[in-house]
Amino acid sequence: MKLGQVFIANGWQKPDGFCESAWDSISPFVMTLAHGGGNFYDGWMKNPKSAMISCNDGFRPVSFLIEVIE
Repeated sequence: MKLGQVFIANGWQKPDGFCESAWDSISPFVMTLAHGGGNFYDGWMKNPKSAMISCNDGFRPVSFLIEVIE
C-alpha cells in the first residue's frame, strides 16, 4: 500500500492488487456502504456515507478512508 493510493470496489468484489488481510478488515463496511448504509460512528464522520477503518495487521498498520462515489 502507498500513501494516496486509490482502489474502487464493486460491491463485495475485492479490488485487484488489494491486500487480502486489509480486505477482510474493511469489506463489511464497503458492503454496507454499497447497499445504502452508513453513519457508522453516530455523526463522528462529516460524511455519513464514509468510514475510517484500519487494517488489523499490527506490524504494518494501514488506515483506509472508505467513501461512496456516485
